Amino acid sequence: MIFRPRNIIIFFVLILFLVFISSNAKPPKYIRLAGSTAFQPFAEKLAEIYMEKHPEIIVDVQGGGSAVGIMAVNQGIVDIGMVDMVSLPKETLSLESVTVARDGIAVIVHNSNKINNLTSQQLKNIFSGEIKNWKEIGGITGSIRVISREEGSGTRKSFDQLVLAGKRLTSEAMFQDSNGTIREAIKRDPNAIGYISIGFLNPEIKALSIDGFAANNENVKAGKYKIARPIYFILKPDPSLNTRDFVNFILSDASQQILADDGLIPIK
Repeated sequence: MIFRPRNIIIFFVLILFLVFISSNAKPPKYIRLAGSTAFQPFAEKLAEIYMEKHPEIIVDVQGGGSAVGIMAVNQGIVDIGMVDMVSLPKETLSLESVTVARDGIAVIVHNSNKINNLTSQQLKNIFSGEIKNWKEIGGITGSIRVISREEGSGTRKSFDQLVLAGKRLTSEAMFQDSNGTIREAIKRDPNAIGYISIGFLNPEIKALSIDGFAANNENVKAGKYKIARPIYFILKPDPSLNTRDFVNFILSDASQQILADDGLIPIK
């Protein structure tokens, strides 16, 4: 191809124009979140909506568990830690905490399991290893396989505090790293029992009633179903204006309604 002088001039003008545009383009601003895997998918959904309204901002949402969220905020790695615990640890005393939702924890079993209700004491004895066979509580003979969340999980810490109440989790427990993986494990194992956020329930597994009350948001709000905890955003003192704006967006009526529609309990 033969370049005429006029074409060469136009070519270089375009190159200079592109260089000028790229050098003057403002880099995106980031809001980074990490922590609760239970709240992660809800945060991701709301982050997408927020970024549509604020294209100059990137909201990066990661999981890792509540303990990771607290550590990451303290170390300045993220702007917001997502934490789902009944009570916050001392590591958060110098941080700001904002309650953004509430979440019940459902005890789940395989759909073929004949058990529909457990007392609080039975549940405690199962997860501490004192009850080892389903026949002990009126089920079909079979060794109970306890599935729990890993250390560092806010859901695990809340469940231990609310259900085990000082007793140790059975040493025979198996561990999964998210609500989704526990749900899949229970779906495949007729003798397993585990726990997930109420917002993650689906027809592929069965949620047990506890002390006669079904695991649903209405019973949590009424104070009848007791296994529930708040969800916090943890922030460093004097967060950026963008971070504060995102928190206010999560607390808005529209966002709270989205959380309610997706299975969480709004704070408003």
